[in-house]
Amino acid sequence: MLDIHLLRANLGNAAKELDLRGFYLDMSYFQKLVEERGSVRTNTQKLEENRNNISGRIGRLRVAGHGIDDGEIGNFLNQMKSILAQLSQAKVDLDKIECELQQFMEVIPNLPHSTVPKEGKNEDVRYWGTKKTSDSFGFSIKDHVSIGENLGLLDFETATKLSGARFSMMKGGLARLHRALAQFMLDTHTIEHGYTETYVPYLANSESLRGTGQLPKFEEDLFKIYRKKYEKEEGETDQKLQEENWYLIPTSEVPLTNSVRNEIVPLESIPIKLTALTPCFRSEAGSYGKDTRGLIRQHQFDKVELVQIVHPQKSYEALEQLVGHAEMILQKLELPYRVVLLCSNDMGFSAAKTYDIEVWLPAQNTYREISSCSNCEAFQARRMKARFRNESGKPELLHTLNGSGLAVGRCLVAVLENYQNADGSISIPKVLQPYMGGIDRLVA
Repeated sequence: MLDIHLLRANLGNAAKELDLRGFYLDMSYFQKLVEERGSVRTNTQKLEENRNNISGRIGRLRVAGHGIDDGEIGNFLNQMKSILAQLSQAKVDLDKIECELQQFMEVIPNLPHSTVPKEGKNEDVRYWGTKKTSDSFGFSIKDHVSIGENLGLLDFETATKLSGARFSMMKGGLARLHRALAQFMLDTHTIEHGYTETYVPYLANSESLRGTGQLPKFEEDLFKIYRKKYEKEEGETDQKLQEENWYLIPTSEVPLTNSVRNEIVPLESIPIKLTALTPCFRSEAGSYGKDTRGLIRQHQFDKVELVQIVHPQKSYEALEQLVGHAEMILQKLELPYRVVLLCSNDMGFSAAKTYDIEVWLPAQNTYREISSCSNCEAFQARRMKARFRNESGKPELLHTLNGSGLAVGRCLVAVLENYQNADGSISIPKVLQPYMGGIDRLVA
């Protein structure tokens, strides 16, 4: 969430920056809410001053020996009753305005960093590796769906029978290769990059989704779980229906980042670097076309997530580091890729600056996103009330970063397509062979 004081001080400039992100900031509505809140607060202060003044005068009259039936005291008591009623109504009015202002602020995306391209075009930062094409293969390239199905190891038909469209079932060596990729990623990030491996819940409450920015704006992209239970309240004889609501996590960024929600972290405890392998659940509302075929855009997929929680002065240094950690996985796998700096209108809701890493897919003859690494600055921390004690001992908002390290299914797609052989088999990348029991090839 944006700093409301920053928004008030630079409203016009913020509106222009947000317009580049494709977001219309209703400045007049914002100003109306701020002015109404200010008016109610001013009125409340005056009422409190009158209340305190009258209370003092009543006290002095009683000390002087005036009783409750005294006409002057009675007059003051009637005034006090009126003021208390007005204060009660002012509190209701203020709560309503504060709620409207909170709802307004919660759907505003983060402001882009000054280094983010603002002309609606992403910038290529660097390329790594040599792209494989039909010429370099020397045979007709197959896509990952054909490869997996021809091997008899990728089964979409059974997955559809079990759950519906956009689910998959892997078997045998392919399932093992998928697991090997995830284990290799975790080992690299924990042993070489200094992240702490974390096992997290796959269900999150609404406060957690709100903290990282998925709620309230993107609820349609989430899977929600309803649980009904009957319980007796203390002193009651009849059971009452209790409802609990959770969301399946769209990424482990949600539980990892929210681990510092409502916390004040000691200065010596940062940076915090966390990683987790989890399934991710997304409804992919509005996604159609070729991406719905195969493993590219599924309702359920595994991902190794990287989260850093850092000092504000270190967050852009941490962003470059985090991107490098994700790149290292692709380099070890010898998969060609490029790094792209996203422009304002392509970034995610909470991000101030984002790099996408796109892996080369020969069958599509293009690069496809496999990791998105973002610095959210204090945007998520402000929503979560996640702070640390700075060098002066005062609470200050943390900066949060997240990135895929990597999306396991998309990485599997890249391995299948880049390591395919003319006979339909798949060569196993050297770094994965120890995780595959020494197997160097998948065959039908």
